[in-house]
Amino acid sequence: MPPFDLPEGDPFGTHNLPYGVFSLPGSDSARRVGVRLGDHVLDAGKAAYALGSPYAPLLAQDSLNPLLAAGRTTWSDVRRALTAWVTVPAHQEAIADLLHPLSSVTLHLPFEVADYVDFYASENHARNVGQIFRPDAADSLTPNWKHLPIGYHGRSGTVVVSGTEVVRPSGQRKAPTDPAPVFGPSVRLDIEAEVGFVVGVPSQMGKPVALGDFREHVFGLCLLNDWSARDIQAWEYVPLGPFLGKSFATSVSAWITPLDALEEARVAPPERTHPLLPYLDDSDPSAEPDGYDLRISVAINGHVVSEPPFSTMYWTAAQQLAHMTVNGASLRTGDLYGSGTVSGPTERERGSLLELTWNGRDPLELPDGKRTFLEDGDVVTLSAWAAGPGGVRVGLGEVTGQVVASS
Repeated sequence: MPPFDLPEGDPFGTHNLPYGVFSLPGSDSARRVGVRLGDHVLDAGKAAYALGSPYAPLLAQDSLNPLLAAGRTTWSDVRRALTAWVTVPAHQEAIADLLHPLSSVTLHLPFEVADYVDFYASENHARNVGQIFRPDAADSLTPNWKHLPIGYHGRSGTVVVSGTEVVRPSGQRKAPTDPAPVFGPSVRLDIEAEVGFVVGVPSQMGKPVALGDFREHVFGLCLLNDWSARDIQAWEYVPLGPFLGKSFATSVSAWITPLDALEEARVAPPERTHPLLPYLDDSDPSAEPDGYDLRISVAINGHVVSEPPFSTMYWTAAQQLAHMTVNGASLRTGDLYGSGTVSGPTERERGSLLELTWNGRDPLELPDGKRTFLEDGDVVTLSAWAAGPGGVRVGLGEVTGQVVASS
C-alpha cells in the first residue's frame, strides 16, 4: 500500500521530501528523478506528467542538474507542487502506482558533480588536530584560521554515492623514524563526518557571490564522508596540502535535502572571537542565521562511536561560499563543497578516528575488536536528523561505505 498515511513523526514524511535519482529493475531501468516519502520513492517525472504539471520536463530527467540550475523560485514552486501531490487526496489515485518501495530500486549519484571543494570549518576539529601534531605550539590553531575558511580543491570524479565500496588506497608513506618512503596500501585509513552543500545556480567568473546570496545559489545539502588516508596525507601534504590521501573516494548520500526543508533547523553560529573582513562578516543581527543544527551519528559495523553536532561549526556554508568565490572564481551547477570534519567539544563528539583515537594512541573498543584506524571489511555509516516543523524530525539520507582490500 503506498505510504500516504505515514507513521506519525516519520523523518521522511511530507515535511521533508528529499530528492534523489533511482532506477527500477529489468527492462525499465532508465535513471529518473525521485522524491523520498517514508520508505518509498516517488517517480517525480511520471507524477508530473500524470498530473499535468508544467514542471514535468524538469523532473523527467536522469539527473538533478536541470532542477538545480532552475533557480530558487522554481525550487520553491516544485516543492509546493510535490507537497500537494502527496498530501491532497484527489491526487493519490494518479500517483499511487508511481510510488516504489526503496527496497526494490537502485539509488544512484543524484547529480553530476562539477567541482569539489572541502573545508576545515570546525574549531574543535582544528584544535584537536593542532594538539595532536603540534603539541608544543602556543596556539593549536594556525594564525589564519579565525580569519578565513581554509579549504582545498578535491577530485570530483571520485565522488560516489552511498553504498559504493571504498578500495583501500595505496601510495607513498613515511613514518618519522623511517629512512625513506615506502609504497603500499594505507595502514591509517580514516573517515571524516561532514555535510556537503550542493550548488544549483552558477555565477559569472570575476563576480564574487555575496554572503547574503547563499540561498540563491545553494539548493540543498547531504551527508558526506571524506575518506582520508592519514599516512599518505602526512607524507605528501607539505607544502601544498591534501592530494592522494583524499582524492581516492568521497561518499555522499543518495538523497539531497532541500534547504527549504530545514528552516526550523537554522541557528546562529558560535560567537565570533576575531573581527571579520566585510565579505565574511555575518554579525548583522537583522539577518537570518546561516548555521544549521544537524545531529550526526557515526557508526562502525553498526556500533555508534560518535555523535558530532553540526551547530558548533565556526564557519557557515554561506561564508564558505563567499570565500570560495571572493577571488572571482565562478560557480557551476553541480558544484559540491564539504563542511570539513564536524567535531564537538567532547570526546564522544569527534568526527574522525584521528581524533577519536588521538592518532592511534587510544584505540576504540568495538564489539568486534579494537580499532585505531579502519580495517578491511569495516562498514562506516553516517546518519543525521534536524528539527522540523512542530517538533518532527527531518531525516537526512545516510551515507554508508565498506572498506575493501587494495587489489
